[in-house]
Amino acid sequence: MKYPIMKVLAINGSPHMDEGNTALILNPFLEGMKEEGSDVETLYTRKLKIGPCNGDMSCWFKNPGECEQKDDMQMLLPKIREADVIVWASPVYYAGITGPLKNLMDRQLPLYLQGGQEAKRQKAVLVSTCGAWELSMFDPLLLQMRAVYTRPDGSSDFAGALLRPMADGMKEMIKAGETRLVEGVFQAAREAGRQLAREGRISEELQAQVSRELMPRDAYYKAAEMMMQQAQKHMTK
Repeated sequence: MKYPIMKVLAINGSPHMDEGNTALILNPFLEGMKEEGSDVETLYTRKLKIGPCNGDMSCWFKNPGECEQKDDMQMLLPKIREADVIVWASPVYYAGITGPLKNLMDRQLPLYLQGGQEAKRQKAVLVSTCGAWELSMFDPLLLQMRAVYTRPDGSSDFAGALLRPMADGMKEMIKAGETRLVEGVFQAAREAGRQLAREGRISEELQAQVSRELMPRDAYYKAAEMMMQQAQKHMTK
């Protein structure tokens, strides 16, 4: 069965781009969408020049729907407007998304003021990783994303979140040859992409599979302490 082609815009806010932990979840998710025929484009905030919103309200009153700043948002705003799905991808360093990605999100305001037109109905997905074991570390970010993308006017839908705690441990498990559980996480992320393309949503079951526990809390933090010590030695050489 063929499904309508979705135009997907993924924005990766990790400073490590494709080498970071966030890409470990984002990339198989996007591959799953491609397998179902979605048109996927990925951009990286590290490669973009986007200033913060200066709060002068010129896009409201002076030039409605147009920001006076001349940077990469001029290229990006049309892509955001045309997308059926926006995938926001970011590590959690300090209770939220990375600074460059937040700047980009803030600069979307002109979209809702262009010629008085409503933005097209879109679906938003969050992909995020953190170094902590606790899934609750994502709570502030998840609350914000749901608030932004579950609008009373029905112009957007929050379609799901792929959250991966203890992300640093995944790479270490792969290095150690303990790949079975990690591969299960990647497979769940890929299937989540397929499901979103087919059904327009990601089930709670698949979201939970991406976030599944890979090792007991105490064991993880003991291993994390050793990793931190090794990293410190490497940086002080």
